[in-house]
Amino acid sequence: MSFPFANRLKPAHLRLIRAIEESGKLQLAADSVAMSQPAASRLLAEIETEIGGALFDRLPRGMAATALGEAFLRHARVILSEVDALSDNIARLQNGQAGAVRVGSVTGPAVSALVPALLAVRDTAPDMQPTIEVAPSVDLLKGLEEGHFDFVLARVGVKSDVANLRAHPGRSELVRLLVGADHPLAGRRQVGLAETLDYAFVIQETGSPIRTAVERQFLQSGLATPKHVINSSSLLIALSVITSSDAISPQTQEVAEVLSHGNSELSVIDIAEEIAVSPFLVLYRADRHLSPIAQRLLEEVLSRL
Repeated sequence: MSFPFANRLKPAHLRLIRAIEESGKLQLAADSVAMSQPAASRLLAEIETEIGGALFDRLPRGMAATALGEAFLRHARVILSEVDALSDNIARLQNGQAGAVRVGSVTGPAVSALVPALLAVRDTAPDMQPTIEVAPSVDLLKGLEEGHFDFVLARVGVKSDVANLRAHPGRSELVRLLVGADHPLAGRRQVGLAETLDYAFVIQETGSPIRTAVERQFLQSGLATPKHVINSSSLLIALSVITSSDAISPQTQEVAEVLSHGNSELSVIDIAEEIAVSPFLVLYRADRHLSPIAQRLLEEVLSRL
């Protein structure tokens, strides 16, 4: 037999029935759900009429669930558990304590700002579901435009379409030359760029920010750019090459320091010239609102720049 009244049941009704079962007294149950006793009595009578049977036996010392009431309560507890979980989840989502967030970044700020910010937010929002992707700026900007990221830490190129973007300033980065620990130039002070031209470079493709900064500094120093080049944006490839040969891998300072610190297989050449990469920006879409958890992570990132 169908029970049309079930379609009209509200969580408040179920909470009243649960409270009656827990307290055994209508007055106490009504007080616990912020309802007057007459209102609670009318509601209970309406539910029992609709169901066609008593949910509780009225006893001299209180109220006890009938078999019908026990069946009702089993389902009520399940429903209320799901409703409470939903309410809690919504509250955590609205308060920036949970939810999915996707962020893209170039390597340097991912190490220096994004990861520390993520760990800080996670301390107070353990239910957040972060996805971090490290990629070249051109891929990050494309992903942001297509909605794959909430925000990105990237550099804007001359061909980038920025009409629909908003930005927070990032910072410039220095480039360091990462090599194997046994490299002939490792451990020396103030090595001139001219001395590095005797060795192969493993570096990002032409047009990438680090590649552009390195080539610009060679030219400004009156030198030819490196001739022996392995083109790869993969950090894994770069590490494999420099630990197996005397090749040099230009990396941002943050990345070079993280990789070489405490690592007996890697070293950083102390070069005399300073190589600086163009500033990165923190970018997001102007026509999309960030979720509370994404906004929290963004603010944490900005505090580290």
